[in-house]
Amino acid sequence: MPDRTSFSGESFPAESRPGRGAQRRKEKSEYVVQAVDRALDILESFGYTQEELGVTELSRKLRLPKNNVFRLLATLETRGYIEQDRRSGNYRLGIKTFEVGNVFLHHLGLRRQARPVLEGLVAKCNETAYLAVTDGPEVVYILMQETSHAVRVASRMGQRLPAYCTAGGKVQLAYESQDRLVEMFRDRSLTPRTPNTLAELPRLLAHLRDVAKQGYAVDDEELEIGMRCVAAPVRDYSRRVVAGVGLAGPVSRITMQRIESELMPLVVEAAGHISQRLGYDVALGMA
Repeated sequence: MPDRTSFSGESFPAESRPGRGAQRRKEKSEYVVQAVDRALDILESFGYTQEELGVTELSRKLRLPKNNVFRLLATLETRGYIEQDRRSGNYRLGIKTFEVGNVFLHHLGLRRQARPVLEGLVAKCNETAYLAVTDGPEVVYILMQETSHAVRVASRMGQRLPAYCTAGGKVQLAYESQDRLVEMFRDRSLTPRTPNTLAELPRLLAHLRDVAKQGYAVDDEELEIGMRCVAAPVRDYSRRVVAGVGLAGPVSRITMQRIESELMPLVVEAAGHISQRLGYDVALGMA
């Protein structure tokens, strides 16, 4: 059986460890085209704290003659990867960089990025983990990893459920504007699924504000008597909330005390890991 090593929560066969990839990259370094390499250096010079840079600054930073930097910038600008501010004369990343990055993120796939994180989440607490996305006032479960316990939540894969009484739904609704929420539920009744369902809009809106402040949501038997869930928001590279990741199970195991001491920190951590895999800068989000 091939040796395996852990890397960011994933397993790799020994023959495909990151070190081998570095070696292959080193072997290919003799084929590097210098002009392309320097153009990429320019693109990578921009960051969250350096939105715009001038020719002189880039020349100093990259240790290249200004004439070379200008010609590289002109080429990148022609292709849409760089654009110039006509007033300041400085340069910034162009729309083409966003388009290329968006293609990459599209092919990454939310489910593919979340799967190993959900597997790790279940391994830590042995409760059913899920990934859900909202579609207006409804929530759809797109990925589930089940517990080994005999008593478990019935599979909700592909099901549409009311977002207002599920943890995975509420944790996404919480980051919508109040105007959007009022519009969403104006012509739709908040049908009580259990005595615990928040079935009045003012109460729901107040609750969602609390969810947004604390960064996680709990379904305390609001969808189904005997079941509890806790979920946290997943964000993508644009900082937008795109899903909810959560844990669900019977109230006999998912106690409120256990949620606060163990399960909530786990789902928040898992949501952060998935968000990072989708390009979200967690450190920047906490700033």
